[in-house]
Amino acid sequence: MVIRCQEHSLSDLMLHSKNDTTMKKYKFPIIALALAAGFVSCSDYLEQEPLSYLTPEKFYTSEDQVQAVANQFYTDILPGHGGWDYGTYTSDNNTDNQMSRNPSSKFTTNLYKTSNTNGDWSWGNIRNVNYQLNQVKTKYAAGQISGNDTNIRQYIGELYFFRAYAYFDLLKKFGDLPILTEALPDNEAILVAANKRQPCNEVARFIINNLDTATTYLKEDFESRHTRVSYDVALLFKSRVALFEGSWLTNFAGTPFVPNGTGWPGAAKNANYQYPTGSIEAEAKYFFTQSAEAAEKVAEKYKNLLVTNNGIVPQKEGQSNPYLELWGTTSDAGKPEILLWREYNKSLGVKNDVEVAVEKGNIGTGFTRSLVEGYLMKDGKPIYASAYEYCDTSVNKVTQNRDPRLSVFLKKPGDINCFKNMSSSEDHYTEIEPVPAITNANAEDGYITGYAIRKGMTFDKEQTANGGSSNVCVEFRATEALLNYMEAEYMLTHSLSGKVLEYWKIVRERAGFTGAAINPQTTIDATDMSKETLDWGSYTAGKQLTDKVLYNIRRERRCELLAEGLRGMDLQRWRSYDQLIEKPAHTEGIHVWNTVMEDWYPGAVADGSNSATISAKSLSEYYRPHEVIKGNNNYYNGLTWRMAHYLEPLPLRQFLLTAADHKSIDQSPLYQNPYWPTTADQTAEK
Repeated sequence: MVIRCQEHSLSDLMLHSKNDTTMKKYKFPIIALALAAGFVSCSDYLEQEPLSYLTPEKFYTSEDQVQAVANQFYTDILPGHGGWDYGTYTSDNNTDNQMSRNPSSKFTTNLYKTSNTNGDWSWGNIRNVNYQLNQVKTKYAAGQISGNDTNIRQYIGELYFFRAYAYFDLLKKFGDLPILTEALPDNEAILVAANKRQPCNEVARFIINNLDTATTYLKEDFESRHTRVSYDVALLFKSRVALFEGSWLTNFAGTPFVPNGTGWPGAAKNANYQYPTGSIEAEAKYFFTQSAEAAEKVAEKYKNLLVTNNGIVPQKEGQSNPYLELWGTTSDAGKPEILLWREYNKSLGVKNDVEVAVEKGNIGTGFTRSLVEGYLMKDGKPIYASAYEYCDTSVNKVTQNRDPRLSVFLKKPGDINCFKNMSSSEDHYTEIEPVPAITNANAEDGYITGYAIRKGMTFDKEQTANGGSSNVCVEFRATEALLNYMEAEYMLTHSLSGKVLEYWKIVRERAGFTGAAINPQTTIDATDMSKETLDWGSYTAGKQLTDKVLYNIRRERRCELLAEGLRGMDLQRWRSYDQLIEKPAHTEGIHVWNTVMEDWYPGAVADGSNSATISAKSLSEYYRPHEVIKGNNNYYNGLTWRMAHYLEPLPLRQFLLTAADHKSIDQSPLYQNPYWPTTADQTAEK
C-alpha cells in the first residue's frame, strides 16, 4: 500500500516519487514482476523510492527479460490510436490542415495561462528508461545476461531510441531542458542541481547522440515485419530531430527562444554560453547537415520501394490501391515503405475505433479549406494557375482533376465506405457516405468542417463489429526521409542541389502525378505567393515567404504527410504562427453558402444565437465551425496567437520546490520560458 499526498513533490522533474499521484508502475507483458513497495511520507521534498524497491536483484539476467523491458516503452512512449476517436489521425488538429470543434486555448489571448502544475512537464518515461537502460547496460557489460547477443543488443538500442523519443517530445514543448542519463538517488541537493536547464541545441545534440548510439546496437532488418524499432527508424528519427532544431535556430534567431538571443531567459544560468560550432548560423548548419545525411541514407535504401498511388478508391471487391492500404489495413507486414507500425488485435482486446470514426464523420477532426485549396491540380499547378478549372461548390467536385492524394484521402457523398463482410448485423458503420452533417457536429456522425478524411479506412464492416477495430498505426514511413532531405539540403544550399530534385520527383511520381506534373519546376514557376495566404506554412516570423522553392518544399510535405501528426511540429519550427498575432485566422470548411450545398441544410439556423447550427453567410460563404454561436465564444473573431505560445510555461510549483529556501523563485536552477510570468493564473506577457 502506498499512502500519497494530495500535492506533487519536486519529483515531477525526473522521477516518480513515492508521493507522486501520477506514478506509473512498470508493466511487463512477458514476465510478471512485483515492483515498488510502499512508503508513508508526505514531505514536500523529493522522495524517490530506493532502487532496491523497484525490482528484484536477479532481474535483467536473460534476453527475454530485457525484451520485456523494451516492450513496455512501445506503448508508454510511442503514439497510437486511442479509444472513441480517430486515433493519431486527429494529431494534426489545431493546425491549418485540420481542426476540432474546440480549438486549443493557445489560439486565444486570455485562456492559456500559467499554473502551479503542468502535466506535460512529466519526466516519468525518461526516468523509467534511464533506470532500465543503466541496469541492463551494467549487467550486459558484466556478461550477466544470458541469450542471443544480437537480440540483447537490439533491445539496448531500442532503449536508447525511446529515451531520444521521450526527450524530443519535451524539447518541442519546453525548449531548454535538464539532461539526465540516470535515475537519481534520494538526495535533495543532487536532485535540485539536476534541474539545471541546458540550451535547446544542447538537448537536440543529446538526442542525436542517443540515436547515434542506438544505431551501434540496432541490427538492420532485425525484424522483417517492422513492428520493432530498427536501424533505419533511428536514422529517420534523427533526421526529423535535426531538421526541427536547425529550423528552430534559423527561424527564431535573435529572439529569446534561442541561446544568446535578446532576452533569452537562460542567459544568467548558462553564463557565457557559446555554441559548439561558434555561432547560431553554424549551429543551424550542423543540424541541417546531420538531417540531410541521415535522411539520405534511409532515402537511398527505400526510394525504389515506395508504393504508387493508382488513384483508385476501392468501391467493390477486386479493387485496391496499395497507397491507401499503407494505412487502411490490419497489417503492414511486407510493406517496405512502412519502417515501424503498431499492430492491434481486437480479439485479444488490443483495439481502436479508427474504422468506426473513418466510416462516419471522423469523430473530432475535419480537413480545412486551406488544406483542400493547398493541393495542386493534376497538371502540377496551383488551383489559380491551372488550365483545369477548380470548383468547390460541391464536395464531389473539389477532387476533380486534383493532386491524386487529395482524390483518395477526401471522402465524398455517395462513396461506398464498406463493402467487405457485409453479413455482419452490427450497425457501427455508414455504408454510403452521406452529405456531411455539419449542423450536428458534436454527434457521433457529425462533421467538423464538412471535409472528412478517408485515411485509415479498410472498407471492412467486420472491423466495426463487436466494438473496436484492428486498424494499424503507422509510426514511421520512408517517404518522410525524402522530404526531410529535400528541406535540409535546400536550407544548406538554397538550390536544387544534391538529390533534392531527384527525391522530389520520386515523391510526386509515387503520389500519382504524371507527365510534366512530376517536375516540381512546373509548380514553382506557376506559384504566386500573394495567392497562398491561407497556408500558414507560407509564413515565417510574420512575413510571407518570397522563396517559391522553399514554399513548395513545405507544400509538398504538407500534402504528403497529412494527418500523420507532423503539421503542428512543422508550423512550430517554421515560426508560422506569428502572423496570427496581427491578423487572426478563420478556420473554414466547405463552401456551403450560395452553392448547391446550401440546400443540404434546409433547417439550419445561421443567426449567431445560442440556437445557431451553422455559421452566418455574412461572415463567409465558407462554413466556419468555430463561429456558429457568437455569445461566450472566444474564437468567434478568429484564431489569434502570442509569441509565448510557441513553448509551454513551466509549472510554477517546480520553481519553489527547487529553490534553496523553497520560497524565492530566483534561487531555483529553473527559469521560465520566454514571455511567461512566474505567477499563477496569468496570461503571456507577449
